[in-house]
Amino acid sequence: MTDEKAPARLQVALDFIELDRALKVAEEAAAGGADILEAGTPLIKSVGLESVRRLRAMFPKVTIAADMKVMDAGRMEVEAAAKAGAKIVHVLAAAPDATIAECVAAGREYGAEIVADLLGTQDPVARAQEVAKLGVDSIGVHTAIDMQMRAADPFELLQRLAEAVEIPICAAGGIHSESAAKAVESGAAVVIVGGAITKAADARKATEDLKRAITEKVSIPTRFFKRVTEDNIREILMQISAANLSDAMHRGGVLQGLRPVAPGLKVVGRALTVRTAPGDYAKPVEAIDRAKPGDVIVVEAGGVGPAVWGEMASRSAMNRGAAGVVIDGAIRDSGDIGELKFPAFSRIVCPNAGEPRGLGEIGVSITVAGERVDPGDWILGDDDGVVRIPRDQAAEWANRGMEWYERESRIREEIVQGGTYGELAELEKWEKPR
Repeated sequence: MTDEKAPARLQVALDFIELDRALKVAEEAAAGGADILEAGTPLIKSVGLESVRRLRAMFPKVTIAADMKVMDAGRMEVEAAAKAGAKIVHVLAAAPDATIAECVAAGREYGAEIVADLLGTQDPVARAQEVAKLGVDSIGVHTAIDMQMRAADPFELLQRLAEAVEIPICAAGGIHSESAAKAVESGAAVVIVGGAITKAADARKATEDLKRAITEKVSIPTRFFKRVTEDNIREILMQISAANLSDAMHRGGVLQGLRPVAPGLKVVGRALTVRTAPGDYAKPVEAIDRAKPGDVIVVEAGGVGPAVWGEMASRSAMNRGAAGVVIDGAIRDSGDIGELKFPAFSRIVCPNAGEPRGLGEIGVSITVAGERVDPGDWILGDDDGVVRIPRDQAAEWANRGMEWYERESRIREEIVQGGTYGELAELEKWEKPR
């Protein structure tokens, strides 16, 4: 259990692949009161133990950790990290007992504490008890990034571990200024924070907030770094852009060629799908009466004119509380719709309307710009265009979109301070060899 007399410490995980950017954030975090600076696994894989050496040289009074995630050759890897300047070395609890024992022995010999990270273990509590007997200095509870995107909660396991082992526990994975106090109350002796500091525009201020949240056990509100469940997807999607979401989805999900009828319009909501024949506006208009507040009416209309939507349909949709309309076909009355600020997106804008022949269906799977759209899928559209998220993956992709937004916020601030995107991202270094 955590010794109540010893205040919990703040460890900042520098999970970069660019050393210069990591060192810049480290400076801000150290100034903000970080107790431990961690060379994250991506950083070590990118530039090796030079990252630990540089951190040790720059911050002689701050404890340096190396997240080696050791799985084999325990003595060799711990020795190398310790000689580079690490006072804490993270290994994987899933490693064989022989490897854990070698890590512990090397740690004793070279003056490094060993943290056994439970990431990937089948029975975390049982394995924590086993590695504690092998002599590790502390246990790491780690909610992996991919699990964070699915809104996994680390605190229930943290509480069980605090009752099961007597050595200190480190908690990592999606912790921010609102949840850090809960981590301490659940039993964490070390709170490891990555993105909530490393992606913050002002990493020093973010570190100060986290430090206060931990030491005073208070929740400090934050707009960013929180991950959502199915219940509040809309909240996240309203904050991010179609570009953020497309990046998160590996450039996928885009309904190519669909544009807003006026600048500054944004739509977020679940899809109410409509299939109609080109120029047949009966089913799109009928769908308005079926729309629930917040729905986006999404219409497959062949990608051609005449128009199947206009001002009167837009006014009617607003009366029903619809969030907007997306049409793979034509819209007219674009000026009037723009004045209404009704989010309307289409492939074509033209003056001529079709006829209400009544062909088509409502609430079925449709194809829009080559992408399948099912009823209940999530839609995000803005000045750049429209992206669709499958309904059964919506929370994960929304969270990943927010992560891109957060990452860009930090890069944007570094550019404002005088950098260039090419320099910061080290693009030439990371180009694929020809």
